[in-house]
Amino acid sequence: MELTFYWYPKCGTCRKAKNWFEEKGIDLKPIHIVEHPPSKDTIKELYQKSGLPLKKFFNTSGKKYRELGMKDKVGVLPEEELLALLSSDGMLLKRPIVTDGKRVTVGFKVEDFEAIWGND
Repeated sequence: MELTFYWYPKCGTCRKAKNWFEEKGIDLKPIHIVEHPPSKDTIKELYQKSGLPLKKFFNTSGKKYRELGMKDKVGVLPEEELLALLSSDGMLLKRPIVTDGKRVTVGFKVEDFEAIWGND
């Protein structure tokens, strides 16, 4: 199984997640989230498959999030505008985003990765 792994190489959380996969022998197709941010349609698909609220896709601790005042916009702007914003700048996206085409995880929590990616 090869997983699509949207990440930012300078992100410590992303590196921890990558190491977790490598230790498990799971193949990754890494995609640099800043150089090649997912399209609006891709983000929408990931969001729908994840079962998570769209706000979970925002990197709330990021500088870009604060600069754009997203805290006040996330609950107010229409979904399509939020998706467009997320696709416009990879630094707005919480990372890593991992998918096998059916399942999606956002961020890195060992217990979530064990439950979702550890049993294949």
